[in-house]
Amino acid sequence: MIFKSNKAIYAQLVDDSQGKILASSSNLKGTSGIEGAKLVGKEIAEKAIKLKIDVISFDRNGYPYHGQIQALADSARESGLKF
Repeated sequence: MIFKSNKAIYAQLVDDSQGKILASSSNLKGTSGIEGAKLVGKEIAEKAIKLKIDVISFDRNGYPYHGQIQALADSARESGLKF
């Protein structure tokens, strides 16, 4: 699941069957904009792979697929996740 504010972008891996958040990442204390979104995508992919998750459902939470959302998704794919 993705959430975006004016200053940060957040990504979470959620197990809907158990109602648990498995991992999360944000650029709250780092780089903002497109570069920050790329870092969040890479970090969430690395966390997913450590949890032995390689296929996910990408919930962009209603945000249009461009800009930071697209950068996050592209970075996660490049890091090994499949949507």
